[in-house]
Amino acid sequence: MDLDHARAVAVEAAEAAGSLLLEGTRGALGVRPKGGSGDVVTDLDLASEKLLVERILTAYPSHAVIAEESGLLGASGGEWTWLVDPLDGTNNVAIGLPAYVVGVALCRAGRPVLGVVHDPVTAQTWSAIRGCGAVTASGARLAAPYRPSPHGPLLAWTQGYAVARDDATVRALKGTLELAARRVLQLWAPLLSWAMLARGDIDGIVGYRAESVDLPAGALIAQEAGVEIRALDGGAFEENIDGTAEDRSFVAAHPRALPHLLDLLR
Repeated sequence: MDLDHARAVAVEAAEAAGSLLLEGTRGALGVRPKGGSGDVVTDLDLASEKLLVERILTAYPSHAVIAEESGLLGASGGEWTWLVDPLDGTNNVAIGLPAYVVGVALCRAGRPVLGVVHDPVTAQTWSAIRGCGAVTASGARLAAPYRPSPHGPLLAWTQGYAVARDDATVRALKGTLELAARRVLQLWAPLLSWAMLARGDIDGIVGYRAESVDLPAGALIAQEAGVEIRALDGGAFEENIDGTAEDRSFVAAHPRALPHLLDLLR
């Protein structure tokens, strides 16, 4: 498997989907409810997903694709699986907030080996191949800095759609973070948060039962930029996409900042 070629396919697909989204947000969105948690889906989600899936399966017809809206497509049970988030930040788009990205990841035997995140609004793309570092579209390397502040860290929070509003663990975690952090951002676009962490715009991310499609592409980019990810109890973080929602609770930060965050969460 030529991962450099796979990255080129993923980048081109993500950027084409981004162009579609950027143009589509200028017109009617076709917003509809999705599930019972207050989430929504738009015609743009479906159009972007169709483009991404068609491009990936045209290039790799023997691979499987797990897409946010369509579920499992292509050949299941094989070694290679793509994860597609066609519009991460749908709720932002629905209210006219220009904070959204496209995410694509490739996993081998369930473990992410390639991640691509594209921001149509700023025309920026970030990507990573496991063990090869994270880069911008121009090829510049990403390196998450360590910049402690006397006013506390700037953090992002993300949680899965199925998490109840009155979840006691969420209330405890968010209450603790609000007291200790300079700011806690809830962007409704987790992949954008990962890109911000990899660039050094924020100091950490705390996730609780995160969505499987939202996680691998951004997390791999951040890891390859030098970010460390741990389970909330400080143990090893399970990277396999076949894990449960409980396995997708985590804290991510620069290795020197991580011990302090873990102490807070304990």
